[in-house]
Amino acid sequence: MKNIHKKIVLMIAVSLLCINAPAVLAKTIKIATLSPEGTFWMKQMRVGAKEIKEKTQGRVKFKFYPGGVMGNDDNVLRKIRIGQLHGASVTVGTLSQSTPDVTLYGLPYLFSSLDDAAEVRKITDPMLSNEIEKNGFVNFGFAQGGFSYLMSKEPIRSLDDLRSRKSWIPEKSEVGLSVYHYVGVVPISLPLSDVLTGLQTGLIDTIATSPIGALALQWHTHISYVTDQPINYLAAMLIIDKKVFLKLSETDQAIVRDVMGKAYRKIDQQNKLDNIAAREAMINQGIKFIKLTDDDKLEWEKIDDSVINDMLEKYKYSKTLYEAVTINKRDAPKFH
Repeated sequence: MKNIHKKIVLMIAVSLLCINAPAVLAKTIKIATLSPEGTFWMKQMRVGAKEIKEKTQGRVKFKFYPGGVMGNDDNVLRKIRIGQLHGASVTVGTLSQSTPDVTLYGLPYLFSSLDDAAEVRKITDPMLSNEIEKNGFVNFGFAQGGFSYLMSKEPIRSLDDLRSRKSWIPEKSEVGLSVYHYVGVVPISLPLSDVLTGLQTGLIDTIATSPIGALALQWHTHISYVTDQPINYLAAMLIIDKKVFLKLSETDQAIVRDVMGKAYRKIDQQNKLDNIAAREAMINQGIKFIKLTDDDKLEWEKIDDSVINDMLEKYKYSKTLYEAVTINKRDAPKFH
């Protein structure tokens, strides 16, 4: 009887331990991206996902939806809100409604060079990430896309040349709209997934993107000229719904932050090199880079004050962030 009693007590004790033990739930985080399969971004994300799976012993897994199969930014954000997706790799302007300060990096003629941008970003990247997290998303870093340039089927040297072109603008690009409003052009808005078709059919004949973007998305096959005057700085980020992220254990959160943070730093560094190589590849394929005269450069650069004032009025930027981002731009409009 004593042995039976001991067994019963032991079984009850084990049962209580199982009831009180914290549940370790496996979580698959679903991430959408416009980056095509096979790109450096996708390769690094998959390497990071594998490392996270191993370090969390399978508790945290990632599932990626590359190539824009989940739709444009609005569709992706809607799918995150309803739980169909948990995060995405998006351009900084995607969060303009919830975190307007992220659009600061896209202001025209903000940085004088990629090195200049890198120095400023040492201070401002963490500041912007904190703002993003306050507003519902965890950000794992920013990856530069390089500078955007006007790319076209016919040469563009002056604002008059641009006025006669059929120019594409990304959906909801407030900075882009302000630029074209200054120039006096009504651009054609298309999602990124429709730009190649637009170029093929002649719906558009002018785009603004970086060399690496033009190659990755195959847009370079339908343009012949690049106006060699950088317009604005492009950047993307990897975000995950904060509510989803906080469901992970603190240990697993730290692992994901560490691994994906390192992966995004690698992407950021590689993108700088890839933009230089992409420019050379475009030249080797016969695309002509048009050098502007000093007078033409001055004409283009007059755009920035008008656009920055528009954005200051629209987004009500944080004074601290605005001044940190524009610290090296001596002629930037004053915060008001």
